[in-house]
Amino acid sequence: MQLTNFTDYALRTLIYLASLPEEQLTNITEVTELFGVSRNHMVKVINRLGQLDYVHTVRGKNGGIRLLRDSSDITVGQVVRDLEPLDLVNCSVEHCHITPACRLKEKLAKAKSAFLAELDDVSIKSLLTDNSELLILLTRS
Repeated sequence: MQLTNFTDYALRTLIYLASLPEEQLTNITEVTELFGVSRNHMVKVINRLGQLDYVHTVRGKNGGIRLLRDSSDITVGQVVRDLEPLDLVNCSVEHCHITPACRLKEKLAKAKSAFLAELDDVSIKSLLTDNSELLILLTRS
């Protein structure tokens, strides 16, 4: 399984925002420059994170973005659920005639559950805790 670039950028953005002092605003330009991604793509990512109440967006000259929730309350598993299409295979009878007797779909469902359960144990804050190397990399020079 591979996460989409959209989810990857969303997770990176949440990690970066969590590394900032509480209530500090940053802007999309800073995030795009830090990660070297397209501004157009990052606008879509930030917009979606705002719709999902992960980030607070402020429009205007003095606007910006910041985390809306405490980073310890944001799990990687929930972000992945919110952003990823998690249907690993299409098991409808119209698409596969072995669906009624297939055991693979059960194994894939079990694997997906284990994958998400592991990610549910990871908060955005935990990715930063005691990780001075990451904090240095996130510091813009």
